[in-house]
Amino acid sequence: QVQLVESGGGLVQAGGSLRLSCAASGLTVSTAAMGWFRQAPGKEREPVQAISRSGSITYCADSVKGRFTISRDNAKNTVYLQMNSLKPEDTAVYYCAAGRSYAAVITTPSNWGQGTQVTVSS
Repeated sequence: QVQLVESGGGLVQAGGSLRLSCAASGLTVSTAAMGWFRQAPGKEREPVQAISRSGSITYCADSVKGRFTISRDNAKNTVYLQMNSLKPEDTAVYYCAAGRSYAAVITTPSNWGQGTQVTVSS
C-alpha cells in the first residue's frame, strides 16, 4: 500500500522560505514520477512541479519559476519542495503525488498525500 506523508508546512512571512517533505512508503521515489500540487481556498488544485524517474524536473508552474525547486533523496525515499521568496499568493494546501510517468503525474496521479498547509503572511 502506497503512502505519501507530507510535512514542513507552516506560517511564514513574505520573502521567507520553507522546505516541504514527502516521505514515501510502499513506493520507491527513484522509480516513480513525483510531483507537488497546491490548492488555494476557492481554487482548483494545480500542479506546481514534477520530477521524472531520471531526476529531471519535467514541469514547473510559471508562478513559481526561479523560486521553488523539487528534489529527491533516494536514500531517504523522500521528495522535497524547496520554496524561497514566498509570496502571500503561495498560500495553499500543498500535496505530494506519484504517477506512472512524468506526464501522468501531472494529469492523472496514482497516489496522493494528505496535504500540508502553507500560509504566507504579508
